[in-house]
Amino acid sequence: MPSTRFLNAIAHAEVPIVAAVNGPAIGVGTTMLLHCDFVIAGQDALLHTPFVNLGVCPEAGSSVMAPLRMGHLSAARLLLLGEKFSAQRALECGLVTEVCSVGDYQNRAREIAERLAASPPTSVRATKKVMRAPLLQAIDQAMEFENQAFARCMESPEFSEAITAFMERRAPDFSAF
Repeated sequence: MPSTRFLNAIAHAEVPIVAAVNGPAIGVGTTMLLHCDFVIAGQDALLHTPFVNLGVCPEAGSSVMAPLRMGHLSAARLLLLGEKFSAQRALECGLVTEVCSVGDYQNRAREIAERLAASPPTSVRATKKVMRAPLLQAIDQAMEFENQAFARCMESPEFSEAITAFMERRAPDFSAF
């Protein structure tokens, strides 16, 4: 599956990943940021992981990475409640590196990428490798477990209700489950 290959590629990237985000980042648009080494957000960034509300579970290794990056309590708000995080809230809980104006966030991300590119490549790759090595097995296991759980959730009546409610533009009713 292309999305799985993409997520594995960023989880196992040997070089630093610099992300620039502004506007809505929903679902994997947010969870993939957990694998980035630098996340520069524009002031209008809005991060949202509505998995549970859609009758499925998080993916992209986020069940491991979110609590490590943000702490359990902030991760629970993001993943279990599906709360939307503003750029400032994401900065406060460690989901983004810094927040810039809408006009500057891409330039700041580019500055960081250029600084990394000008650094000694062997030591940059080695540093990233030693920082990530202890996590990779846990991330791989989490991704496998998440993929299986996600597939089971998609077969559930709750998922059907969530999708039907979305298509009918109404609030889902999970009281029967």
